[in-house]
Amino acid sequence: MSSLPASAAAKKPPIIWVNLSLFAITFLVTVIGVPWYALTHGFSSSLVIGLIATLVFAGLSITAGYHRLWAHRAYDAHWSLRILFALGGALALQNSALHWASDHREHHKHVDDNDKDPYSAKRGFWYSHIGWMLREYQASRYHDYNNVKDLQKDPIVMWQHRYYLPLAILTTIGWPLALGVMVGDVWGALILVGVARLVINHHTTFFINSLAHIWGKQTYTDRNTARDNGFLALFTFGEGYHNYHHIFSADYRNGIRWWHYDPTKWLIRLGAWLGLTTNLKRTNGYQIERARLEMQFKKAKDKAQISCETTLAKLHDEFDLVVTKLRDYYQVQKQLLDLKRQNMHVPTVAELKQKATTLRTAFEQQQRDFSAMLQRTLRGAQIN
Repeated sequence: MSSLPASAAAKKPPIIWVNLSLFAITFLVTVIGVPWYALTHGFSSSLVIGLIATLVFAGLSITAGYHRLWAHRAYDAHWSLRILFALGGALALQNSALHWASDHREHHKHVDDNDKDPYSAKRGFWYSHIGWMLREYQASRYHDYNNVKDLQKDPIVMWQHRYYLPLAILTTIGWPLALGVMVGDVWGALILVGVARLVINHHTTFFINSLAHIWGKQTYTDRNTARDNGFLALFTFGEGYHNYHHIFSADYRNGIRWWHYDPTKWLIRLGAWLGLTTNLKRTNGYQIERARLEMQFKKAKDKAQISCETTLAKLHDEFDLVVTKLRDYYQVQKQLLDLKRQNMHVPTVAELKQKATTLRTAFEQQQRDFSAMLQRTLRGAQIN
């Protein structure tokens, strides 16, 4: 009998039976137990509302708390909001904020590196979605949490880290039990709000590590596998604009346009209006537009496979022109913003506003000319 299978199996890290059991049992209860209970007993409207409210609380605690607040320090939050996020993160059952942020920072630092990225998408959908948590792949890493020393100064983060297990039990089991007692249906609450909710929270979060790296558009960069996907954003509280996030990870927004569905961004902004969040970080508009234009240019060149030096030179000239006009516009915008911050009302403000309007019009026209030239080049390449 060949020894190859045994040798190959020996290379695999040991299974984490707690994680495997948790994921398997909760999934089976959700796909079998929830339909059975719905047919035989039914779920009250109170439990359905409880399910939705708990999903939102736990989900936003991960996206606004674990992710944008603690992993990326994209803004600062009042202690009361941090406590809510710590409790909601325990309810989401995705390890402590300290451990989660440590893993996530390694992911961004070594994205797509199969040896260093904890959930590298290049190791396949299954691995990046859930497989990385089923074996001891990370056994020798992150025990000292050197990459989250800043978070170790946050007493709320450390309180949640030290008492994560009792907090997780109290929230994931205690809350559904309490809700069940209140509405008179303990088993229904445990199955729907306890188990099914947990499965939905888990897999919608996991989709960011897996689906968001294989499905969507590379709008701003192709230096990693991250994709922008507006549809995925609907199920992940706005986290689907992942290509943007991987190039501008310090931004408190993922969806930067007004029409982008990003309730996490809206929550953080609401917190600012209420005085609960401060120091909201935003990427400079010039950097965003330049990255987007560079990707348009690169995709057009790759798609058309331009070999004519004259055509390529013309495209470069058009690209340089549109970037120059973009830079001129944002330089004037910065001057206006500085004057506004200084509360200065000088005659030059009106002049600068007029100049900004003129430069924006010039940039938009140059952008249209650049896009038209790219389209002509692509059509010409298809004909040839």
